[in-house]
Amino acid sequence: MMAELPLDLVRTLLAVVDEGTFDAAASALHVTPSAVSQRVKALERRTGRVLLMRTKPVRPTESGEAVVRFARRLARLELDARAELGMTGSEEPTRLSIAVNSDSLATWFLPALARVPEELRLSYELRREDQDHTAALLREGLVMAAVTSSPDPVTGCSVQSLGRMRYMAVAGPGFAARWLGDRPDVPLRQVLADAPVVCFDRRDDLQDGFVRGLRRGRGGASALRHFVPTSEGFVDAVAAGMGWGMVPQVQAEPLLRAGRLVHLATDRPIDVPLYWQQWKLDSPALSAVAEAVASAAAAALDGGSQWPHVTSAVTGRG
Repeated sequence: MMAELPLDLVRTLLAVVDEGTFDAAASALHVTPSAVSQRVKALERRTGRVLLMRTKPVRPTESGEAVVRFARRLARLELDARAELGMTGSEEPTRLSIAVNSDSLATWFLPALARVPEELRLSYELRREDQDHTAALLREGLVMAAVTSSPDPVTGCSVQSLGRMRYMAVAGPGFAARWLGDRPDVPLRQVLADAPVVCFDRRDDLQDGFVRGLRRGRGGASALRHFVPTSEGFVDAVAAGMGWGMVPQVQAEPLLRAGRLVHLATDRPIDVPLYWQQWKLDSPALSAVAEAVASAAAAALDGGSQWPHVTSAVTGRG
């Protein structure tokens, strides 16, 4: 006979993962830490698996991730059912956890959420993460949906193409004059291998990928690099002349028109494909958000047909 997963035990495990510690989960559930510990152990006995790594904060094991995903789906379905039945408490806001990369968050994503009908009373918990790593949050059950660079659906999720975010190699006019104006005979690939560069963080490979493209796979950008881990701060650093960088087209265009940025190579953009992944749930809330995100992305993201382009095989940006 198949072992059951008692709902009180499943919800307790979810509370521990969300709160980070047994004590915090006990406070949220209005029980003692001992009761929380006993419930988690009982669930582990029923499943025959260790479900939590007792770290600070705690983290689910691979088996624990499966239970957490189940718990979140269960909670989502319960809330939707309560709302449809008009039960007491259904007027509480519906919380949706979504992972999104920094550049999308700074450009097109928030206007997408603003399109969702207010009467749905949605409360968003956004987690900023590199688009190459948001899928991990889906697998762990920490978010219900994500903007990701992977076309391969996480188990239990559906995937939809959003388009491509286009990045342009740009610099401040003073920086370009210093590094390019006095070296007209030096190829751009050599200039950018020597010139200071701005990167989002140590996982940001866009600038190195651009230089490798110029140098046919060899080398990368200069070792003299500045790390600026916010989308707006990254653009400001490039415009201020700290270094060159790959800036999203939607952020670069107004600064190019104002003369605060200049193109380094107008014919070599890098396109990063983006996808929307979400749990396979018949949830009005998730469906409404997915529709709004797809509509906003269709208007904001590039189809990649204007110029010859490189579809990025490099690590994207937080």
